[in-house]
Amino acid sequence: MLGPLWLTISMAILLIGMGPLYANLFNVPMSRFFPHLTLGIIFWTFFSASINDGCNVFIAAAPYLKQSDFPGSIFVWRSLARNAIQLAHHAVLFLPVALWYGITWSRMTLLFIPGFLLVVINLHALAVSLGIICARFRDVSQIVSNGLQLMMFLTPVFWFPERVTDHMHLILYNPFAQLLDVVRLPLLGVAPAEKSWLLLACITGMNVVIAATLYILKRRQVVYWL
Repeated sequence: MLGPLWLTISMAILLIGMGPLYANLFNVPMSRFFPHLTLGIIFWTFFSASINDGCNVFIAAAPYLKQSDFPGSIFVWRSLARNAIQLAHHAVLFLPVALWYGITWSRMTLLFIPGFLLVVINLHALAVSLGIICARFRDVSQIVSNGLQLMMFLTPVFWFPERVTDHMHLILYNPFAQLLDVVRLPLLGVAPAEKSWLLLACITGMNVVIAATLYILKRRQVVYWL
């Protein structure tokens, strides 16, 4: 009867459980920590689900690819659309949090739009690259899944970047930290740093070039690996 609302309920329970505990552990006021945590968990779930699905996007589409010459991008977009719908279900949880803690919408919020477009482009490119690689080497998907679990703790999903000491500051330059900044900060009324946009633009260009190269060179061979 609840259908996909189970996803939203599960996410709400997770946030309610983590919020007070980690706010006390990090000694941060709930008014600041809970919106940060809510958006961090929501977007990280979208990132990890899209990448994990991307690893198996062509494997799951094997019956279609063996029957006809479908463009591979169709199945990548289908996977991203499914995860975007789940993101929309989870995003509802931020509305009461924003109202409760007095987060107001401003012109800075509009920066979410280009930020989200950059996120989608990067996730699409990663899905194409990983989908091709994992079709040939099936164990790579497990490596990616384990790597994402590690990256969750190396990315400021539930901790604050300013708490990082100088000699550990390089971990903030990981691509996931930049992707998270350009979608989370605008919704909190803060403009992402210029270096985040520049770094993410370079990362996006690299991802697109790699994905396009792999797709051009290997798209005819993928069907024989399935």
